[in-house]
Amino acid sequence: MGENRSDAERPETAPAPDLAAELEQCQARNLRILADFDNYRRRTGLEIGAAKAAERDRVVLAWVPVLDHLELALSHADADPDSLVDGVRGVYQLALDALRSSGVTRLDDETGAFDPTRHEVGAVVDSGSTPRPPPAGTVVEVLRPGYQADGRVLRPASVAVSAGPKPTNGAKVTNGPRRDSGSEPGNGRGPDTETEAS
Repeated sequence: MGENRSDAERPETAPAPDLAAELEQCQARNLRILADFDNYRRRTGLEIGAAKAAERDRVVLAWVPVLDHLELALSHADADPDSLVDGVRGVYQLALDALRSSGVTRLDDETGAFDPTRHEVGAVVDSGSTPRPPPAGTVVEVLRPGYQADGRVLRPASVAVSAGPKPTNGAKVTNGPRRDSGSEPGNGRGPDTETEAS
């Protein structure tokens, strides 16, 4: 009957020597893991800092020739106007090259339908007097180029869109994207959706 004692009634015993040694090994291993992680975190921080500095240096070095040529153009500002224009064109090309070397491309050859993910409306053009006016919401001119990198739009292109053909007999005409496309009137991202005929 004495064998059915509860845990509370059993006398405490010292841990076996094997368990004490194993505990000591686990504690030492945990300390090494913590030290390794601390070293990893410190090393990663240094590597991230070095990568940021290298990227900054790459961008700066891409733009230094632009500054050099601007200084050269300014030093010849009193010279022949044609040579000044040629110099500015050269600086412009250097700036485009610097953007390209950073993986940035321009959105300046946009034509066709207005796309709110790539465009913002800068103007709505009344093209109703032309023989065959483009449909409402069609991009007719790029006012300011946009830029993208890795397929992500950094700045949308500001565009002029067609107001579309003039309605006849007082009917309403729909201009641009539908309201459910995420474009709202007056938000700068899409042409107004309805206009009254005059």
